[in-house]
Amino acid sequence: MALLTPPIEALRPVGPVRSNMLTASLDGLPPLVLGGAQFNHQYNADPFSLPVKDIIKKCFQAGVCAIDTSAYYGPSEILIGEALADPEISSAYPRDTYFIITKAGRIAESHFDYSASWMRQSVERSLTRLHTSYLDVVYAHDVEFVPIEGTLEGIAELFKMKEEGIIRNVGISGYPVPVLVTLAKLVKQRLGKTIDIVLSYCNFTLQNRRLKSSLDDFYSAGVKKVLNGSPLSMALLRSQPPHAFHPAGPELKNRVALAAKYTASKNIELADLALRYALSHWNGTTVVGWSNLGEVEAGIQAYWDSQNLDVQKEDHDLVEEVNRILGASLDEVWLSGLQQNYDYVL
Repeated sequence: MALLTPPIEALRPVGPVRSNMLTASLDGLPPLVLGGAQFNHQYNADPFSLPVKDIIKKCFQAGVCAIDTSAYYGPSEILIGEALADPEISSAYPRDTYFIITKAGRIAESHFDYSASWMRQSVERSLTRLHTSYLDVVYAHDVEFVPIEGTLEGIAELFKMKEEGIIRNVGISGYPVPVLVTLAKLVKQRLGKTIDIVLSYCNFTLQNRRLKSSLDDFYSAGVKKVLNGSPLSMALLRSQPPHAFHPAGPELKNRVALAAKYTASKNIELADLALRYALSHWNGTTVVGWSNLGEVEAGIQAYWDSQNLDVQKEDHDLVEEVNRILGASLDEVWLSGLQQNYDYVL
């Protein structure tokens, strides 16, 4: 069952292009955000060889007017900053027509620093790397790896920088949804502030839908936007084997491999089905990483396919069978950081 799609030339933007009205608030975030984690050695052996400028240009042309990166993602901020400063992009897309989103607090795989001094230093370095005077969003990055109250000093400093106009929105990011919900509530209680935006990854996918059921908890804590990151679960949901660093257990990886074989027998790549599923069932913004122009074009096309009712009907039976194959691994999560050592009840 192959899905019929229009040629790439027929791709249309997912939102307005070059509009500074959209970037005035988080309500202007497009349905897709370009994820900068791909511009890192973790996902690509030589990120400096990637066509970062062309990828960003293609995204902006397609209405994907937001980029998500991190100080932790190796050379990602540097590569993105150089691309944005290139006259070909800077002349066509003024700074107020796109969002720059980055993160602070995670320094290395096992090194975190949420002190006020480091968070400020990290943000100032990001401003330099990204060639900008302000950042639309800064997340406290992977908050589950330090004791939950240990993040508050750094988050308070982010709010100070928001008051100074350096940051427009303060966010938190991480994997375990209960940690993110509890921290958002704790910030409101202890700091008297409300987290503007939350990013959780791998928690609304074809394999795991937990994020959606927690939206009311986030909104009750004053959060304005909740973004879904990594709809392919850090490249787990595809026909190729996952990266060696992927934290999923062997049983989940095995069941995903069986699901990929099944969809292949129907002439459908699991990654394509998984992306369409996440985009069609998530009512908000999704962060997706692309490493080349072909992936950008395929991702934009997947977005429009995901909004097509006929395609949704064709995908339905495939999704049901994948759910059956996943079995007990459906909605399974893995432990991350200090999640297992804390009772996240206020």
